[in-house]
Amino acid sequence: MRKSLELRQQFRDSIKSEIAERTQAHQSKIAALKTARARLATARAQAAANPLVMLAHGDSWFDYPLDGNGVSLSDTDVIAQLGSMGNMNPVILNVSHYGDATSQEMALPKQERLIQSLQDPANWMGEGKPDAILFSGGGDDIAGDQFCIFLDYANSTSNGLNAVRFQDVLDMVQGSYLDLFAFRDRYAAGVPIFGHCYDFPIPNGAHPVCAGPWLQPSLNYAGWNVTQGTAIVQQALLGFRAMLKGLESNAANNFVLVDTQGTLAPADWANELHPYPAGFKKIASKFVDALRAHFPGRI
Repeated sequence: MRKSLELRQQFRDSIKSEIAERTQAHQSKIAALKTARARLATARAQAAANPLVMLAHGDSWFDYPLDGNGVSLSDTDVIAQLGSMGNMNPVILNVSHYGDATSQEMALPKQERLIQSLQDPANWMGEGKPDAILFSGGGDDIAGDQFCIFLDYANSTSNGLNAVRFQDVLDMVQGSYLDLFAFRDRYAAGVPIFGHCYDFPIPNGAHPVCAGPWLQPSLNYAGWNVTQGTAIVQQALLGFRAMLKGLESNAANNFVLVDTQGTLAPADWANELHPYPAGFKKIASKFVDALRAHFPGRI
């Protein structure tokens, strides 16, 4: 028991240390930008040195420390790719952590971390807040050992996904997004939030040695094969997308859904939940398009 508690504490400390290192690197970039802007004489020149500065919060699609299924010297996720894309590379403070469900992302400790990040002027440019908040959440609420909860058994008349139980988890995810919007209104008023809806994976049991598989074991347990499971997972993700589209349709939410479904080819997937770096770059390009439409000339 004591050893288990010690390991948990070490894991929490490692997360804090990693976020602190990211924040320090981000602040160095912001300090350099502020110095460069101070040296520029004209408003036109200042505008030319005004990349988007954003806050990212999310799961493994924003924090993936692997290259496909193997060890990487650096993250290969959407945020890692996005930071080197666009006509003017954005500057992103990434406080994401892999494996987080939305209820964890919006739990009190993570909200306190977000507040600390938002209220530190060293993280932001002139207006003292990010241009946008990037959010990735919902996948870990469903995928994993708990996926079996939302499945009917194959000998039933169901097509696989239990509509009632799946709606319950969608409602929970929606509640987390609504809380994110309320949080933003309080601590970063007027800042738009950009989210995404993942893409359609193949639940074939592929996984890195350190985690997973997240889908096939539950499907096998309930009696569904890979072909049937692929259709079940697609149905779940389409329901997730529809929920997010509903949130986007309410202008008061100031929420932009980056429609990422249908972006990846089968060969882009490294495992059941994550693409290879080139796949993450395809997803990041969707964010570039959405950000460019919202912030002309800034990315």
